[in-house]
Amino acid sequence: MTDFKGKIGRTLADSEPHFEERPHPGNGAPNVVFVLLDDTGFAQFGCYGSDIDTPNIDALSADGVQFTNFHVTPVCSPTRAALLTGRSQHAVGMRGLAGWETGFPHAAGHLSNAAATVAEVLRDEGYATLCAGKWHLNPGTAVSAAGPFDQWPLGRGFERFYGFLPGETDQFNPELVRDNSYIDPPATAEEGYHLSEDLVDQLLLMVNDNKGLRPDRPFFAYLPFGATHAPHQAPQAYLDKYRGRYDEGWDVVRQRWFERQVELGVIQPDTTLAPRNPGVEAWDDLSDNQQRLACRLQETFAAFLDHTDDQIGRFVDGLRAMGELDNTIFVVMSDNGASQEGGAAGTMHEMKHFQGITESPDEAVERIDDIGGPRSHTNYPWGWAQCGNSPFRWYKTHVHEGGMHVPLVVHWPAGLGEQAGTKRNQFTYVSDVVPTIYELLGVTPPEVYRGIEQMPVTGHSFASVLDDADAPATNRLQYFEFAGNRALIVELDGVWWKAVARHFPGADFDTEPWELFDLSADPSECNDLAAAEPARLTELIDLWWQEAEIHGVLPLDERRLELFIPRLLDHSVHRPDRRYVYRPPMTPIPTRTAASLTDTVVDITARVTGAASDEGVLISTGNENSGLSVFVQDGKLVVDYNAFGDHTIVESSIEVPAGDCTLGVHLERVGAAGWIEVSIDAQACGREAVPRYLMTFTSVGISVGEDHRSAVSARYSAPFTFTGTLHDVTVQLPGGQDPDTDEVKVIAAREWSRQ
Repeated sequence: MTDFKGKIGRTLADSEPHFEERPHPGNGAPNVVFVLLDDTGFAQFGCYGSDIDTPNIDALSADGVQFTNFHVTPVCSPTRAALLTGRSQHAVGMRGLAGWETGFPHAAGHLSNAAATVAEVLRDEGYATLCAGKWHLNPGTAVSAAGPFDQWPLGRGFERFYGFLPGETDQFNPELVRDNSYIDPPATAEEGYHLSEDLVDQLLLMVNDNKGLRPDRPFFAYLPFGATHAPHQAPQAYLDKYRGRYDEGWDVVRQRWFERQVELGVIQPDTTLAPRNPGVEAWDDLSDNQQRLACRLQETFAAFLDHTDDQIGRFVDGLRAMGELDNTIFVVMSDNGASQEGGAAGTMHEMKHFQGITESPDEAVERIDDIGGPRSHTNYPWGWAQCGNSPFRWYKTHVHEGGMHVPLVVHWPAGLGEQAGTKRNQFTYVSDVVPTIYELLGVTPPEVYRGIEQMPVTGHSFASVLDDADAPATNRLQYFEFAGNRALIVELDGVWWKAVARHFPGADFDTEPWELFDLSADPSECNDLAAAEPARLTELIDLWWQEAEIHGVLPLDERRLELFIPRLLDHSVHRPDRRYVYRPPMTPIPTRTAASLTDTVVDITARVTGAASDEGVLISTGNENSGLSVFVQDGKLVVDYNAFGDHTIVESSIEVPAGDCTLGVHLERVGAAGWIEVSIDAQACGREAVPRYLMTFTSVGISVGEDHRSAVSARYSAPFTFTGTLHDVTVQLPGGQDPDTDEVKVIAAREWSRQ
């Protein structure tokens, strides 16, 4: 009662009421929408040069302002951190992928609470805050149904959320969350389900709920698609549309896209098209099967992007129908450049790239018609990724332009006026977006939020650039860093310079070479001036170190793959004894929070009670593309080890008895291969060799007592729930195992860094 601002007397007659009013941004305040695509390169929208059909994004660009010199970080989580906070990604704790916790402030695994998100700020200004899509901003060990939930979207300012928490998901069989609870998708792939459509359906529902009941209340809507991150998956009609579109190959197509970029004014006429990256072969030197596979993979990417564009169009149409589009600041962008994670030839399953597994195109084309559907987890080859990053060099994860120079479109009919339909070549960076929104809305971010002193918003508003095509850039000094790759872009005496160092694991940070480019004359980084202008290069390197000190970039840390290995803590989902006991019913367990069923040694023990006729899955991980399932069928204990479609089946030689019994599975790696043994009541009764023992199956975690959604084994239909009584399943992993010594992990780390 201490905050009551009225008066309390002995009776109502001598009392004065007071009614608290929630904040309101004022009549006519615009809505704000951020649409974020994933792994989409600078050239891949139609309005940026490609021949992929993106009419809805193109229309937003034609009626808005199109930025041609916009930069982000080279990977997803840091870009999202900088976008949502308006601050340096390192300063807010996200130097790399979400979940990389190193014990240093720049890698906390989540957004710092000293950096309020735009959702938190706008919510407190009276906005509805809505999110549908990919989050990827909290530790992987904190994404299960056990929480903690403080860094989930609802914990960081969003009032409603529908989507997925980790870095990727299957578009036909996603691991979905509504608010703080895991849910099943509303339909199956066979029924026509696709995640991108579902996300837009749900976001439109949220907006309609808000505007139908509170038409006075503006909204901030964040729509971070899973597209176009692998797996590249699209409805069949879109796949069919692009058949044969890219038969000329990446050399011819990239040249055509480049020429169209010049024609559209996206790049300057004197820009040089960068040469093929090392590892990208001339198209004419590829075999017929290499070309067939590469074409189909690029067709699938195009179909995926086309389909995503149509979903953006549906959302735009929804806003238009409710009369909200004109007064909505609508931002469309990508989180980094096109991905190299498909390898030189492309892959039927992206996880092969991270395990150093080379897939022969001659083998892959045998399943070519699966590409793009539920039975694939594809990513395209380097040649098409560089095509998507035209005219630049390199890819996602690199701080050369191909990794971080991406599209940005701002559409706002009520606010842009005569600037609609124009382009901007001023340098801008992802952390500049939110300060621009704050200025346009007249919002001042708080200095203290929930009792925590806030770090300053360090992005630079480019509202002046939106108002005037000739206005100077507001951000004239920007550092970049990822896993030791470093760069700095700065304007000096009217010239835009870039210093960049590509870091290789084990190289000396102090002595490895830097390149120097005059971006004003050489935006595609083709003419290295390091030898010609050593003093200038030294000046930029010194500036980089200064910026690194200011923004919390240090210490430099080259680690990547090994940071996915969770620390063992008493108060964690991964405890030092490495013993996991799961008791159904349980929500499916995401990969990073689940026991690793691909560890060097895995012992699985299930205690069951049942009749001789009972059957079903005891524990499973992965999906139909790759995974492991332990189940009872036809009276036998069965293990199906699905290594990217190569199935090793182990079946007990004796039957599972009625009543109480203990069913066991032992898995063990020997080099890159391994073996599996099954037992019933401690009696070994079946053993098979595993030709390829995987480091990880896929991004789908563990299901207990069933196989959730997509069946790992072709011997049953999901969910194949166990019909007896499953008391518990225990997974025991080796204590004190040092994952860094695993041969397969060493190979995977080398493959990760090779490109």
